[in-house]
Amino acid sequence: MAAAGWPLSSSVADLLPASLSLTLLLASLVVVVVLGAAAFFFEHIRKIGCTHSLERTEVSASFFEDPNSLNKVPCPSIYDPAEKYISLIIPAYNEEHRLPEALTETLNYLKQRSAVEKSFTYEVLIVDDGSTDHTSKVAFEFVRKHKIDNVRVLLLGRNHGKGEAVRKGMLHSRGELLLMLDADGATKVTDLEKLEAQVRALAKKAESSPALSNSPSQRLSDAEIAVFGSRAHLEKQALATRKWYRNFLMKGFHLVVLLTAGPGIRDTQCGFKMFTRAAARKLFTNIRLKRWCFDVELVYLCKHLRIPMAEVSVNWTEIPGSKVRMTSILHMVFELLLIKVGYGLGIWKIYS
Repeated sequence: MAAAGWPLSSSVADLLPASLSLTLLLASLVVVVVLGAAAFFFEHIRKIGCTHSLERTEVSASFFEDPNSLNKVPCPSIYDPAEKYISLIIPAYNEEHRLPEALTETLNYLKQRSAVEKSFTYEVLIVDDGSTDHTSKVAFEFVRKHKIDNVRVLLLGRNHGKGEAVRKGMLHSRGELLLMLDADGATKVTDLEKLEAQVRALAKKAESSPALSNSPSQRLSDAEIAVFGSRAHLEKQALATRKWYRNFLMKGFHLVVLLTAGPGIRDTQCGFKMFTRAAARKLFTNIRLKRWCFDVELVYLCKHLRIPMAEVSVNWTEIPGSKVRMTSILHMVFELLLIKVGYGLGIWKIYS
């Protein structure tokens, strides 16, 4: 009977219309491709989680080079007590042309303010994300001029992405307040005072809350607060000057961001953000994404770690030389999907 059954099934297959056979073949191929893509995607998420676990437990062997004394200065840890009032973290990749002007403006402001306010101590940390030009050489010239206690350069060796450069800088900073800002100087450094005022307002509000009313006054670095610089007030002007397809892509991206991180922050991608030391410790020991959408992940983490957030309008100018391309949008959407699936399915754990 079994032997007789085989020719029967074969003859049935022969009787199937050619179009139906082709349809079944194509459907089978689609299923295989979809399952393969899903397997690759989930394996990618798992690897990111494993890498993060190793990074959380590894002992850093990083150090800063002092071009004046030729000594190696050990990197501090975000778990150490603060030694400065504020740290400015500048991620840089192939920024030899834009970095000098931005650094000069930044350091002039910091020096002038520290001369007036004796408690205003600072450091600028330039994180060279594997640049292939003379970015590190330019940065070390500023270390020579301003001394390593005020300006430091962290070399990552190879290119990891802006998110990783910011993460490394945050984890090796000494400030009570930690400010990330772009190397192009698109946002005026004086606007840090707006973010600083908002941090203090939120810290004061937290101190007056019933939960903390009986506790001793905490230091600013111990409060958990994140303040995001925003260009949302410039949106109408940007829409009027950009090409229609760029506006379409950006609107679509903002919709996906809203679906991923939820409402609250209108401009997640502005490169001007301030964190207290306690907030940075929680956020940057949890963050997984290393390139474009780490900003969105920060918003997601703030919400889940219940870190108070605020958005403050800042002055912003378009600086030629942006590294964001149209193809970057696709990479961003992929990373947003990683956030949604990685955290949504519990593959990525959030450590408090």
